[in-house]
Amino acid sequence: MLCAFACGLIIRAASEKGGFQSKGMGVTLLILPAIVCTVMLMVNGSIGTGLAVAGTFSLVRFRSIPGSAKEIVSVFLAVAAGLACSTGYLAIALIFTACVCLVMAVAGGLPAKADRQQRLVVSIPESLEFTGAFSDIFTEYLNDWQLERAKTASMGSLYKLYYRIEMKDMARLRDFIDAMRERNGNLEVSVGTYAEGGEIL
Repeated sequence: MLCAFACGLIIRAASEKGGFQSKGMGVTLLILPAIVCTVMLMVNGSIGTGLAVAGTFSLVRFRSIPGSAKEIVSVFLAVAAGLACSTGYLAIALIFTACVCLVMAVAGGLPAKADRQQRLVVSIPESLEFTGAFSDIFTEYLNDWQLERAKTASMGSLYKLYYRIEMKDMARLRDFIDAMRERNGNLEVSVGTYAEGGEIL
């Protein structure tokens, strides 16, 4: 049990360091290995107890919002640590937990391409041919861009273009927006962010 709590402490610390942890997740990661360890010790060698525990867990309903992929990884790691402790492999549990948490902490500090991407939504008049209309501006201010969607707006008098972009320098964001406004006739231009997995916020 003490080893399971030690693994929980390591996982919680690594999750905080790597930015994998949301509110309330720290306590879960701390106590989950000990809970799994206790359950497995009770089930050990008893088919009847195993069926009772399976029935109990089938009644549990999680009513919170779904966690991110990083949080799910942390939960599975906590479960694996608890299983290893319950079977008596204490050294393996500690070494495995420490190694995985080290990788998590290092990976959390690495910049991901998705973290540097923004969403650009620009409105243009129907008279403006949008294919290649902003190429020179994009070349000056952006590292990468991709047109993801185009649709009509305002009863067909406007087009709305949705781009996935990556700025060269975020300090020049205002200059970029001003350049876009000059090109599209001072219509709406917005720059936002993407959620994990590419979902538009």
